[in-house]
Amino acid sequence: MEKFVIDGGVPLSGTVVPAGNKNGALPILAACVLTTDEVVVRNVPRIRDVEAMLTVLDGLGVRITRSGDHEVTLCAADVDAHAEVDRRHAEAIRASFLLAGPLLARFGRAVMPPPGGDVIGRRRLDPHLDAFEALGARFENDRDITLEAPAGGLRAGTVFMDEPSVMATENALMAAALTPGETVIGNAACEPHVQDLARMLVKMGADIRGIGSNVLTVTGRAELGGCRHDIGPDHIEIGSFMALAGVTGGEMRIVDTDPDDLRMIRLVFGKLGLHSELDGADVLIPGGQKLVATRDVGEYKAKVQDGPWPAFPADLTSIAIALATQTEGSVLIHEWMFENRMIFTDKLVLMGADIVMCDPHRAIISGPSRLRGERVESPDIRAGMAMLIAALCAEGRSEIGNIRQIDRGYERIDERLRDLGARIERVADPLPVPAAPGPS
Repeated sequence: MEKFVIDGGVPLSGTVVPAGNKNGALPILAACVLTTDEVVVRNVPRIRDVEAMLTVLDGLGVRITRSGDHEVTLCAADVDAHAEVDRRHAEAIRASFLLAGPLLARFGRAVMPPPGGDVIGRRRLDPHLDAFEALGARFENDRDITLEAPAGGLRAGTVFMDEPSVMATENALMAAALTPGETVIGNAACEPHVQDLARMLVKMGADIRGIGSNVLTVTGRAELGGCRHDIGPDHIEIGSFMALAGVTGGEMRIVDTDPDDLRMIRLVFGKLGLHSELDGADVLIPGGQKLVATRDVGEYKAKVQDGPWPAFPADLTSIAIALATQTEGSVLIHEWMFENRMIFTDKLVLMGADIVMCDPHRAIISGPSRLRGERVESPDIRAGMAMLIAALCAEGRSEIGNIRQIDRGYERIDERLRDLGARIERVADPLPVPAAPGPS
């Protein structure tokens, strides 16, 4: 086990090169199973979740070759119809379930153990299974979920999501891409990483119309080919670094972004007083900003609410909470998607934040708060990053344990923060020694 030791209160300034999109890398890697040809994926982030997905693919028989730190070549020619996802590997990552669509479409069968992932609330598999049923598949839900296509394979049809689930849309896209005929996916998720997967599937031979909208029309093929694809920049990581600059008062340039992916992020952070500018594809955060929340017309409390794209991303809700602790004024943050996402705020309160939980989905943050260093644990990726942001602007020393969670989504975060001037070290965190039993 490891932990971060942070001495806060130092402005973080400099240039940041964002990593490839974590949530784009996982389905793009899974898509290699759709073809027997080689697939070359570049700008792959070196994070724990990607390593876990590669372990799952290796267990299926995918040949994996690394060319440098951020390029992976995959070939699924040796994967066969009897391949099953290893239960231990599936429990390490929720995105293991993204292999259901490729395996079902290619082989007519998929046996999927329950996936793992962040414990941030109920995360339904129903939209995935509904999509497969709409394409003709049947499923049985016992210890594992067993999916079977009808004789002759999946059938193109109409899929309508009961919620715009990102992973379910990605599973439906991959299954439809390898199903001849026209499939229409309605109420689809349209996040940047869904768009990136769709663009890769087009390179592999599928015809996909409506990319970026909530209605996707997929003309699938009986066979798909290999391709080379570059994963786009991670807008969640970019938002995290923007908040880091804001709370520490530093001046930062984040290069080679996709400005269209940042429209709502920049708008919402602007309401929290964080001004940003665009210089071509770069985002500039001026230094020394005084963060003041903008009240809504009528002097109503400022409100941040996440939602499906193009709304404010749910993965940045924890980051927005950390930013709001250093913003003058009172902000209502509404996380409507996951009932456990904001439970971590008790750790920010321990550090001195003024946060009132109204219910599991809503919190009122009043600032700016004078935070102090504390010992805290990271319960999930984004909460861990929020606590790291708080620690970097706090007075004194903080320790953050369970940093495996942060490593799941942020590449070499401690090294990159040190390049910006942060005083942060990764050190061993020995497990506590159990107390000796008392006299019987």
